[in-house]
Amino acid sequence: MAVYIIPVFLLLLFITCLIKNINAYSCFAKGAKEAVDLCIKTFPLLVAIFCAVELFSLSGLAEKLSNFIAPLFSLLGIPKELVNFLVLRPFTGSGSLALISEIFATYGPDSYISRCASVIMSCTETVFYVTAVYFSTTKVKKLGYTIPVALISCFIGSIIACLLCKIM
Repeated sequence: MAVYIIPVFLLLLFITCLIKNINAYSCFAKGAKEAVDLCIKTFPLLVAIFCAVELFSLSGLAEKLSNFIAPLFSLLGIPKELVNFLVLRPFTGSGSLALISEIFATYGPDSYISRCASVIMSCTETVFYVTAVYFSTTKVKKLGYTIPVALISCFIGSIIACLLCKIM
């Protein structure tokens, strides 16, 4: 049944375009052009974020920060094995994916630590990446409380994720 979702969606889209007398091809071409412009506009920001994340990891600062905050995270119910994962998660999705693969290989996919990492991965976001991409395309330049609130939300989500994995 799921294999029909995209064809049915496209069919409904074309029917709607016919009914409303909209040129679907020109709209598609216009959207593709805007997407290329968006990629060109956000590319420098993405390169800067990827370089910063790589430098953060390779410098050893991520590991030192993880070792420093591990006792606090342990008090909150987050396993110390996940601290490095939690430190890098707001910065990079691909780096988080690499770390979660490493966690699965080390502890097994059904372990408590792996289950916590899976739930954390699904309930948190790459805050700095998302804000760089989304805010670069808008006129909003003052982020205000956006990043602190997003980081606090991710942290609370991580605590709840570990708590749920512990009781389930």
